[in-house]
Amino acid sequence: MATTACFIIVSRNYIPIYEAEVGTVLKKEEAAQQHQSIIHAALDIVQDLAWTTSAMFLKATDRFNDLVVSSYVTAGHILLI
Repeated sequence: MATTACFIIVSRNYIPIYEAEVGTVLKKEEAAQQHQSIIHAALDIVQDLAWTTSAMFLKATDRFNDLVVSSYVTAGHILLI
C-alpha cells in the first residue's frame, strides 16, 4: 500500500503559507483536492483546540477514512497541519 502525506503551514489569518505533498503515490488532481478539503474541514477543529489548550502538538485532531490530521500550533498561532 502506498502512502502519502500533505504538509501545510497556515497563517493566523488562515492564509496558506506553504504546502507540500510527500509520498510514493503519483500526484493526482483528485488526491490533491481531497487533501485540501480534508485540511480545510479540520481547520475549524484545530482553531477551537488551539484556543482551549496550552499544548502545542494537537495529536489526531480529525480523521477521514484512513487519513489522520495532526497539527502543531506555534506561540504566534501559526498552524502546521
